[in-house]
Amino acid sequence: MILYPAIDLKDGQAVRLLRGDMDKATVFNEDPAAQALAFVEAGCEWLHLVDLNGAFAGEPVNAAPVESILKTCKVPAQLGGGIRDMKTIETWLDKGLARVILGTVAVESPDLVREAARAFPGKVAVGIDARNGRVATKGWAEETDVMVTDLARSFEDAGVAAIIYTDINRDGAMQGPNVEATADLARAVSIPVIASGGVSSLADLVALRDCGADLNGAISGRALYDGALDLNEALKTLAS
Repeated sequence: MILYPAIDLKDGQAVRLLRGDMDKATVFNEDPAAQALAFVEAGCEWLHLVDLNGAFAGEPVNAAPVESILKTCKVPAQLGGGIRDMKTIETWLDKGLARVILGTVAVESPDLVREAARAFPGKVAVGIDARNGRVATKGWAEETDVMVTDLARSFEDAGVAAIIYTDINRDGAMQGPNVEATADLARAVSIPVIASGGVSSLADLVALRDCGADLNGAISGRALYDGALDLNEALKTLAS
């Protein structure tokens, strides 16, 4: 199971939000590329990047720090937030991004996800962010009536590389991930599932690894910045 350190970008800085609230942002590093390099030097194999401003704006906003991270770090990175058309997808992949994450458009324009997955095999993931089992879009600001499992299953034949499932109520709250809901989703689809939201300790990672479902990985942010989760220890545990 892969551990994806998260770098959430707001106004050019690496921050973490509490339950997706842009007004509850903690700045952890004013130099996102330096933060990314620290994660890489500690041994991480992937980076998870989110353009928070972009998620609300509907277009890339933090392009400069993302480009700096891509130039500085030689591990693959995935990015979500404000990626809502083919031109933006192509632009990011041309700049060296390994994988784009499509969230809002997965609900509003599912045909775009299918087109992108066909055009760029292995490079398109679907981000499913949910409160109480229902999908939220536009930077988690809007809730829909779409159920998580229904949305995930609709992309079974699309060729997407992964589904990144975030329980919004757990995100940044340091209360542990929703292991049960994540495992249920992973069992419901054949697409690889990455857990996100609430991973705050080594025990959380072990619980996800041993949940009985084949998870591709887990994303952690605040716990790594706060020191509640030691990256070296986590990577060794997951590799053993």
